[in-house]
Amino acid sequence: PKVTKLQVIIDLLKRDEGATIKEMMEKTGWQRHSLHGAMAGGLKKKGYKIASTKENGGDTVYRIA
Repeated sequence: PKVTKLQVIIDLLKRDEGATIKEMMEKTGWQRHSLHGAMAGGLKKKGYKIASTKENGGDTVYRIA
């Protein structure tokens, strides 16, 4: 079966280390604003809650809460 880009994002966010926007951009080919829209809209509609934390390196890491 075909794996959708939204599923790729979900899989990245479910990892213990979570995912940065840069990682998600590399895996999906989407731009930053598209990823924010997918997290705010697509994942929310599926019932996922996204948590974000600022890591030491300055990158924001997103995870499924």
